[in-house]
Amino acid sequence: MEEPTHDRVYVVWTSPDRDVAIRMALQYPFNSKAHGWWKEVCLVLWGPSIKTLVGDPELQNKIAELRHLGVELLACNTCAEAYGATGRLAEMGFEVKGMGPVLTEALKDGYRVLTV
Repeated sequence: MEEPTHDRVYVVWTSPDRDVAIRMALQYPFNSKAHGWWKEVCLVLWGPSIKTLVGDPELQNKIAELRHLGVELLACNTCAEAYGATGRLAEMGFEVKGMGPVLTEALKDGYRVLTV
């Protein structure tokens, strides 16, 4: 197993609120990566945030910017399936997979997790 780095943050975006997406869920990962606040930045989509994202081209453009900066993009497969969004998320660059084990391991390894 790799040695954990504590210079990694997971931003777990769960809220369906568009303003939350713009003002925090997408802004913080962007600035974190652009300004080097964290060595590794991961955005996780979970729950109704998926529905919000797939229906909003402006938010999709912000995801493209995050991807360009090197932010890791993950999405909950169960939620993606529930919203019929698995393929669309993959097209945007998300790795769609079971997030329960991923988040549990991150927490146990001492990584920082923000949930919005």
